[in-house]
Amino acid sequence: MTALHTLAAADEPTIDLASTGFVIICASLVLLMTVPGLALFYGGMNRAKSVLNMMMMSFGAAGLVGVLYVLFGYSMSFGPSDIGGIFANPFDKLGLKDTAVLVNPFGYEGYGNIPELAFVGFQLTFAIITVALISGAIADRVKFSTWLVFSGLWVTLAYFPIAHMVWGGGLLSASESGLSARIFGSTDGAADVVPIDFAGGTVVHINAGMAGLVLALIVGKRLGFGKTIMRPHNVPLVMIGAGLLWFGWFGFNAGSELAPDETAAMVWVNTVVATCAAMLGWLLVEKIRDGHGTSIGAASGVVAGLVAITPACGALSPIGSIILGLIAGGLCALAVGLKYRFGYDDSLDVVGVHLVAGLWGTIGAGLLSTATGLFYGGGVQQTVIQIVIALASLLICGIVTAALGFALKATMGWRINEDDETAGIDQSEHAETAYDLSPRGGRMAGALGLGSHAREEAPIAEGANA
Repeated sequence: MTALHTLAAADEPTIDLASTGFVIICASLVLLMTVPGLALFYGGMNRAKSVLNMMMMSFGAAGLVGVLYVLFGYSMSFGPSDIGGIFANPFDKLGLKDTAVLVNPFGYEGYGNIPELAFVGFQLTFAIITVALISGAIADRVKFSTWLVFSGLWVTLAYFPIAHMVWGGGLLSASESGLSARIFGSTDGAADVVPIDFAGGTVVHINAGMAGLVLALIVGKRLGFGKTIMRPHNVPLVMIGAGLLWFGWFGFNAGSELAPDETAAMVWVNTVVATCAAMLGWLLVEKIRDGHGTSIGAASGVVAGLVAITPACGALSPIGSIILGLIAGGLCALAVGLKYRFGYDDSLDVVGVHLVAGLWGTIGAGLLSTATGLFYGGGVQQTVIQIVIALASLLICGIVTAALGFALKATMGWRINEDDETAGIDQSEHAETAYDLSPRGGRMAGALGLGSHAREEAPIAEGANA
């Protein structure tokens, strides 16, 4: 009896503790990217009168999307029942039922078994940051309530389906029923040319960038756009936010391997060097064009490099990653100026950074993949598939976002009124201000000679009404 019990126990799958711990830590790093990383990065780039609203758009997205993901988002993205290659049945794992199982992402025994809930947590953080990224395109001017309603609808109708299409066995995956298999054929149930999106070039960055562009066009320009200089109110916050994004991005990219193995190590190195190169590429363009490199340029170059390497980080060599990052930095430094040429108000350059770098990274993977890339003798097929999945993501996201954007414009309305926008959205939407720059009474004020009479006469600090 004891021997039978021992044999049965040996046959049962066991948890790989190293992989499980790795995934949980990486999920925490990705959450750090949104709150506070992205919130600080975006908040610092805004004007002082709008910084709290900008940060609240990230926090609000985190709260709402986190709940929706548990309720039905995970099931729609990774559930077992595929519906037309577009999404999975939201009821199969509704409320995370039947998730007390092990996941073996590598398909072989003895390594990589993790609890499904660890995978749920990791993917939940991806959904959060994708929605939060969109907010930078419509900063300073939209109702917080409309933003939250849009966030819930968009993550349901755009993000969850595209995540399923790319990572859950849908139309943009290596499935034998996917687009790649239909174009170039399949063998043993899988496409002959496997689309490359290691950590979210299509799912996260093209998706968020396209949504940002569509919303910027629907919502309209900020008051004074193109006429009034709208400088970042706190550049150190921007750089701190960029640093936190860079730090958390190792969870984003290396964590997508779901195990601390040799691929994760390569991804870590590729992520570092692509980001370094992109920062240099951005600063080089600024130096040639403007005569000086800026702190905002360095921080933006960091993000451009991180975005570009995201889809390609598991397929490139470190040298290829440097090339990819250098081009990404230069392209995005040039692309952020397009909003002035074409007249759309992408407030914090979601289009110029996330859409452009996401497209380049996705297509660049087809050029620079060491296994199948065009520049490594792999032929043109991989590049064609990369272009197909990028265009498909653009089309799907664009249609869904436009439908939601116009529907909300006609019902709830997007814009706050002009007086509130002029005075500052923080006060009108949240009844708060980020900074109280006027001296106050009390013991400290008395010691400094700043009592109630002095407060009336004390000059307002420069920038208080920025």
